Amino acid sequence: LAHGLFDLSDSSCIYCLTETTCPTGWTNFSCSCYLFSDESGSWDQGRENCRARGADLVVIDSPKEQEFLLRFTSGSAWIGLSDRDEEGTWKWVNKTPLNLVYWEKIQPDNGGGDPQWGEEDCAEIRSDGWNDLSCDASLRWICEKLS
Repeated sequence: LAHGLFDLSDSSCIYCLTETTCPTGWTNFSCSCYLFSDESGSWDQGRENCRARGADLVVIDSPKEQEFLLRFTSGSAWIGLSDRDEEGTWKWVNKTPLNLVYWEKIQPDNGGGDPQWGEEDCAEIRSDGWNDLSCDASLRWICEKLS
């Protein structure tokens, strides 16, 4: 499908009563608007940038949303998932628990206990799945807001 044209049969969109319009530079999919950042920074910097735009880091809650994001994510990008509050308990920025997972093989591993990686409490999306990474690493990010 061409950029901006997606399968709107996604059942999560049944609550959209009006046609979705996103701000310039944002991409529409299933009742939400997404911004794929051009800049890079820590997980916290990405979250602050999203919040300043009236959004937050993306919460992935359907297989179709995961597929959509992979079409636009080259390299890797921060998503709104972390286990900062309690090691091993992954939660989304909207406080929902992690139910649907796309972790890469052997992930999350919290750096495998290797001191060179430190604590890996934030999640990134990559072409082959999610990976936990130091929240201080510098990546692009994906913002999401309801349209």
